[in-house]
Amino acid sequence: MEPTNIEAPDYFHKVVDCQWACPAHTPVPEYIRLIAEGRYTDAYMINWKSNVFPGILGRTCDRPCEPACRRVRVEEAPVAICRLKRVAADNKSDVTDRLPPPANTRNGRRIACVGAGPASLTVARDLAPMGYEVVIYDGDAKAGGMIRSQIPRFRLPETVIDEEVGYITSLGPVMRLGERIDSLKALLEEDYDAIFVGSGAPRGRDLDIPGRQEAAANIHIGIDWLSSVSFGHVERIGRRVIVLGGGNTAMDCCRTSRRLGGEDVKVIVRSGFEEMKASPWEKEDAMHEDIPILNFLVPKCFTHEAGRLTGVLFEPVAASFDERGRRKLLPTGEPDVHYPCDDVLVAVGQENAFPWIERDIGIDFDEWDMPVVSDVTYASTNPKVFFGGDSAFGPKNIIWAVAHGHDAAISIHKLCSGEDVTQRPAPGVTLVSQKMGIHEWSYDNDISNAHRHRVPLRDKAEALGNVKLEVELGFDSQVGYREAERCLNCDIETVFAEPLCIECDACVDICPMDCITFTTDGEEGDLRGRLSAPALNVSQALYVSLPLGDGRIMVKDEDVCLHCGLCAERCPTGAWDMRKFLLDMTHAGELECQR
Repeated sequence: MEPTNIEAPDYFHKVVDCQWACPAHTPVPEYIRLIAEGRYTDAYMINWKSNVFPGILGRTCDRPCEPACRRVRVEEAPVAICRLKRVAADNKSDVTDRLPPPANTRNGRRIACVGAGPASLTVARDLAPMGYEVVIYDGDAKAGGMIRSQIPRFRLPETVIDEEVGYITSLGPVMRLGERIDSLKALLEEDYDAIFVGSGAPRGRDLDIPGRQEAAANIHIGIDWLSSVSFGHVERIGRRVIVLGGGNTAMDCCRTSRRLGGEDVKVIVRSGFEEMKASPWEKEDAMHEDIPILNFLVPKCFTHEAGRLTGVLFEPVAASFDERGRRKLLPTGEPDVHYPCDDVLVAVGQENAFPWIERDIGIDFDEWDMPVVSDVTYASTNPKVFFGGDSAFGPKNIIWAVAHGHDAAISIHKLCSGEDVTQRPAPGVTLVSQKMGIHEWSYDNDISNAHRHRVPLRDKAEALGNVKLEVELGFDSQVGYREAERCLNCDIETVFAEPLCIECDACVDICPMDCITFTTDGEEGDLRGRLSAPALNVSQALYVSLPLGDGRIMVKDEDVCLHCGLCAERCPTGAWDMRKFLLDMTHAGELECQR
């Protein structure tokens, strides 16, 4: 069957999981199949189109797609989607001839981007090849923003940053590095058709508790300290280090401290272990490097002698919940606890800082002093100014910044074309039959109970001896293949044709998950309890057919369906088919092609 571009039916919206969970809507199963075929460059380019930084995200992504992976419905761990991006990046061939070329001519439109982080770079990646003159300003000497300044080199080598940032700078944006923007009003007065603000959340929160000023020399703001390490300004830290905070920045701070001379490094958090904002794998990596995490301790004061930090005094607390389920941390009445230390790293959160944005240029700010930004168009209340990444809605992660950049680029292009920025382009949707012949499919439909493979790590002693030595070694091609084979191809759907069904129940007999039932129709609540296996997850819609010849209906529980294709193999009439659903998000550069 030839591919057919159609508007995505509601049924597919409910079933395709990992791609919808990814903010950039990367076609996850598609590139995983390519990895399994050894087509690493093709897999990389699929990623590059949607998430822009496959090698970077393959090491650092917060993995919003993995909780939605259908593998967790049959075993505990999802497919290692994030680390498979790295497999494609590590094994690809030269991609320079597959990147869009720089525009031969300019279209007369000039766009300014404030900040050279992932959101601004995505805007440049989409607009520069279209002929826009994109000018990127950043106070740092190298592009990359928080990718370069705040993620430690032992997690993300600089060579990977240079490569993938370089793919974008080679498209022809004007890089005004080392130039910090101090006035948005002044920038608006220049000859720009639109301005994109991707300046991140550059200010780390401080702790205003007793002793902060007296011991200031040895109390450091986490994100500033990480930047100083990244740029080579800091090379040592004290032997005893306390990291305050429970997010991913705190995990980066404590692990970096271990590599810069910290022998006794502790992470101390006011919340419980499970409530920490750090990703589970980040906490696991810290504990693997012998860093204890102490919970339910609230800092009361920094202790000091003769102007030198001596430690931190903590009050033990416990979680208490009111009648509405709201949590409060209340003192337990136990004695305060003092931990001696030589340095403290404060990693209790990040804030946006917009002192350079004047309040009389038509940009409204909310009660938290954040710009009022549309979560659809990323436009501010000044129609020429757009925001994205952490500067739009506060700290998130790289993949969200990329998604914001793509959508903002669409808005900027529509603005410059005199179109309504609120009218968003529909994605391209392709349905392709996967039926290749009897017992032959274009993907592996074997059901495996193989468990998730662990990414190999460098020897701990060696890793802790060098702050620039990458810890994770990545999957080799063989392990990458085995991990890719765990994918259940959730974008390949069962499609049922009622006129062809002879109600022989062969599909019911062969289904390994008992998710197909032929029964009389009824209310959904009653119907769910009458299936071969009760459909208990009411958040997942059932697949219900039209009435069949004898008046019954076919009902399939999509929550437990593995998309293995056995029903289509077994069906004697072809009533069941397997169709690949491919979602292709429309970016700014493709709008011209649709006209």
